[in-house]
Amino acid sequence: MSSKKEEIQKNRAQQEADIVQCLKTLSAGGLILYPTDTVWGIGCDATNEEAVKRVYQLKQRDDSKSLIVLIDSADHLDHYVVDVPAIARELIDVAVKPLTIIYEGAYNLAPNVLGAEDSVGIRIPNDEFCHRLCERYGKPIVSTSANVSGQPTAKTFADIAPAIVDGVDYAVEYRRGDNTPHQPSNIILLSRDGTFKIIR
Repeated sequence: MSSKKEEIQKNRAQQEADIVQCLKTLSAGGLILYPTDTVWGIGCDATNEEAVKRVYQLKQRDDSKSLIVLIDSADHLDHYVVDVPAIARELIDVAVKPLTIIYEGAYNLAPNVLGAEDSVGIRIPNDEFCHRLCERYGKPIVSTSANVSGQPTAKTFADIAPAIVDGVDYAVEYRRGDNTPHQPSNIILLSRDGTFKIIR
């Protein structure tokens, strides 16, 4: 029993050390590589245009494609979406799997995060590490799969290309040994009138 308790304490200590380093890196405009509620992601401050530009460069991705951002609570959606349809919170509440919702009319975010019609995909992670990081940073964090654009999505840390690991300013240690394959989130496009379309 004591060994299990020690393992829990060790995990919490590692989480805390990683979160502190992530917060420093994000605040300085750097890139992080971190485990999310889905796959490992490349992250940065979603309000920092230069940091977002570096994410596109690292992924070798066309910056006309928008990026997903994470926030800690549905209560903060109004800070980043002009008019949040009432059904958004219902969809979030009933979601069984991680759910990214694409909203129209986003604001208070770096312009190169946004897609057509000033749209943005936002997810509220249930994962403990991710949620704590978002909560303590207090600003939205980019989360895009840790792979070069066009290459397969890395399902575990071991699958991530060295160029991606070397290209960020801080790579989280926590959960590197977790070999459980993780899948990307479900995605729903939500219009201002409350109608929605399942994308993935």
